[in-house]
Amino acid sequence: MLQIPTPDGHADAFAAFPDDGERHPGVLMYADAFGIRPALRELAGELAGHGYYVLVPNFFYRHGPTPVVELPAHIGGQARASLIAQLMPLIEAHTVDRVVRDADAYLGSLAAQPEVGAGPVAVTGYCVGGLLAMRTAVAYPDRVAAIAGFHAPVGADGPESLHRLTAEAHFGHAETDLTPQALGELNSALDAAGVRYTSEIYPGTVHGFTMSDTDAFDAAALRHHWDRLLPLLGRTLANG
Repeated sequence: MLQIPTPDGHADAFAAFPDDGERHPGVLMYADAFGIRPALRELAGELAGHGYYVLVPNFFYRHGPTPVVELPAHIGGQARASLIAQLMPLIEAHTVDRVVRDADAYLGSLAAQPEVGAGPVAVTGYCVGGLLAMRTAVAYPDRVAAIAGFHAPVGADGPESLHRLTAEAHFGHAETDLTPQALGELNSALDAAGVRYTSEIYPGTVHGFTMSDTDAFDAAALRHHWDRLLPLLGRTLANG
């Protein structure tokens, strides 16, 4: 665990990286709204095993250290609805301005780690974390070479934000989050903006399909997520 200084305090964060004494490309990973927990540590650890330094910040740090709400071992049914009700005010308070200011601190901390190599990084995110990843990539184009968002509202900031996106992107959508028509509209906007991207609906999935501690988890979709994410990072990050 790390403590990252920000303009508003200190954000606690989890880091995973190969224990080989070498420097590796950096990845800033934004969790879903439920935050840092064993399922997220597993995702970060898996990615680190492929040769990356992965930093997962608690973006709700203004409300306390992670977890900011008490989490059950499995998030499903009524427990999920109750947790979302508790977290929604925190999500709504996490303004674009806060996201961008925090992202500068996160990216600076990532670059400063002795295990992280020089050069741009990638940003990944899940659920609301995918939106934070998009806002980070748009705000810091000189520092972010790749962005990936999964079951995330990546188009929520409108077409203008897409025109400021220079990183190569992959967006993996849940079937219950996006209709084929909406996917077509998003992809047309990405085309118009000149973004290098892949964007697709993962068949048979529901929102949250990457998260192993939820009812939404889909093991096949998680494998597909790795099949898309790892080549993206390999193409865009030095020594990836």
